[in-house]
Amino acid sequence: MKIKTRMIGMDLDGTLLKSDKELPQYTKDVLKRAIEQGIIVMPATGRPITGVPKELLEFPGIRYAVTANGGRVIDLEKNEAIVEELLPHDIAEVMMDVFEHYDTFREIYFDGVGYASREALEHIGKYLSVPAMANYIMSTRVAVDDVRVKFDETKLPVDKIQALFTSVEDRDAARKEIEDVPGIEITGALPMNLEINAAGVNKGKAMIELGKLLGIPREEIMAFGDGNNDLKMLKEVGMGVAMENAIPSVKEAADYVALSNDEEGVAKFIEKYVLD
Repeated sequence: MKIKTRMIGMDLDGTLLKSDKELPQYTKDVLKRAIEQGIIVMPATGRPITGVPKELLEFPGIRYAVTANGGRVIDLEKNEAIVEELLPHDIAEVMMDVFEHYDTFREIYFDGVGYASREALEHIGKYLSVPAMANYIMSTRVAVDDVRVKFDETKLPVDKIQALFTSVEDRDAARKEIEDVPGIEITGALPMNLEINAAGVNKGKAMIELGKLLGIPREEIMAFGDGNNDLKMLKEVGMGVAMENAIPSVKEAADYVALSNDEEGVAKFIEKYVLD
């Protein structure tokens, strides 16, 4: 049975990309076939646009990208945000204050760019045990002398703010401090992080808003994910697909479960259930 699909959004880490952060050739071939059949294919990620792999940004036929957990949807052809829901500066300031109480790697996303303190980047291994993820952050963040000074000077709303913790206890304590703050959405893609967006922001909502602009109904939108920041996306869209390597709550929320990211589950699912 084929699933009628006109838009597909794909989380990157743990979903479309293999564990080594590579995009395999078979997956590229399937995405190309989907695009040729008129399907809107896009990354749907917590990353800033500057953190999306170049081969996806330049992939023939990929025009849109959902970034910062849905805080910004970018039209790659026009190089502009067409959907935008940002976290107000004063609320982000409260998050920064709390995160500074703990031993954390803190970063802020302004206008599609991720910023982090230079010293923190030099010690990223303290906060991330997976080399591929640490390398991704090192290679895509803009280093500043002090991320708090950068934040205070900019005085702008942020796409997203996040912190990486050294212990689950600290992460949970910080979450307890902020969970009653109005105007925020708390999630996380990694075991030891907290990601803060404006209230109500999620990747699925962003995809549905883009669908409205393109005349694509919710029922014809499909999304793939594996982590906490994908949970609401899979519930929002017409067809939510979890990866075999997804956390249990994401699998429970999904309509289907695909093979793991290292088995190219996204491509195999699309080929089997979507393509002509």
